[in-house]
Amino acid sequence: MTDEAIDRAAPPVRDWPAVDLPGTDFDPVLTELMREGAVTRVSLPSGEGWAWLVTRHEDVRLVTDDPRFGREAVMDRQVTRLAPHFVPARGAVGFLDPPDHTRLRRSVAPAFTARGVERVRSRSRSMLDELVDAMLKAGPPADLTEAVLSPFPIAVICELMGVPAADRHSMHTWTRLILSSSHGAEVSERAEQEMNDYFADLIGVRSDSTGEDVASLLGAAVAREEITLTEAVGLAVLLQIGGEAVTNNSGQMFYLLLTRRELAERLRSEPGIRPRAIDELLRWIPHRNAVGLSRIALEDVEVHGVRIRAGDAVYVSYLAANRDPEVFPDPDTIDFSRSPNPHVSFGFGPHYCPGGMLARLESELLVGTLLDRVPGMKLAVPPEEVPFKKGALIRGPEALPVTW
Repeated sequence: MTDEAIDRAAPPVRDWPAVDLPGTDFDPVLTELMREGAVTRVSLPSGEGWAWLVTRHEDVRLVTDDPRFGREAVMDRQVTRLAPHFVPARGAVGFLDPPDHTRLRRSVAPAFTARGVERVRSRSRSMLDELVDAMLKAGPPADLTEAVLSPFPIAVICELMGVPAADRHSMHTWTRLILSSSHGAEVSERAEQEMNDYFADLIGVRSDSTGEDVASLLGAAVAREEITLTEAVGLAVLLQIGGEAVTNNSGQMFYLLLTRRELAERLRSEPGIRPRAIDELLRWIPHRNAVGLSRIALEDVEVHGVRIRAGDAVYVSYLAANRDPEVFPDPDTIDFSRSPNPHVSFGFGPHYCPGGMLARLESELLVGTLLDRVPGMKLAVPPEEVPFKKGALIRGPEALPVTW
């Protein structure tokens, strides 16, 4: 294709309001954008201008793993975006490119290896059993989110991070305010600053620690001058916030299992398929509203016959990639026997979510424990009355009323 033909192929800019959606409904605007082409252009509610949107699985993997698309250049731009507040900290790992990104990720890598995650398995199972014990003792009805799905991931990520149990509530409050778009920019920014200050203190006192938790690993790396304290704090905040994504993912999982009883019954009767089934649920669930962080093209790049110019903002949709029919036959169907299942729910490339293995562990523990210990669990209200979060960047039920 000639340069002129590629430039002519630029699609129109489409407004994407990213309104709150009911239940686990897939975004209809994203569905239309996927139909319109592999590479489209969008304008989101905040920020300025427009950005490219890439939706095919192959192209999403290309953009996220290609050094010609960078995150650092976003720092100085008011790229069109969903969140009204956008104050990324200098040196934050989410906005770094290799080699700095690689250096920073290396400092905490031991906590997120299979061995590192296994280190918290036994304690995680015990904490989960305690929460389920308390819910059963209190008797039905219960809010599954409040009783189990919210406190469990907080406890696990705090355990991995090295945050004392007494500070879990503060962590949860800050995370909720940072991830919400409904409280206004000032509230979100203050919450982020308070979490930054907390981790600066925690990492500072762990400089001589030989512990395997994240704060200790970061403290030791700062002491060795491998990373700066600012970089360490930015990474800690990102990991802590990301750790609570399991609350929303598991909330959607259990909403599905409680509204599609045949799925839950199959998981009860065939426990061996649970790991594969959880991967399929992770593929299918619409984790977020709209899209996450953008990248900037550092040079002209052709993606699926469309020229993306140097300096253009580019978003990928992992949700769309997970519904690519060329990779996932009958993509809108939940198929527990789907294999292979190369979903990108935890991202791809250098910015792949380091907590992916931990999230799988938590999801497996939650599904197995609740299905086995509370076999009669069902929704306590009609499905349409389950309240889902409003004005949130990450989707999930606000509450999940259940009985048994």
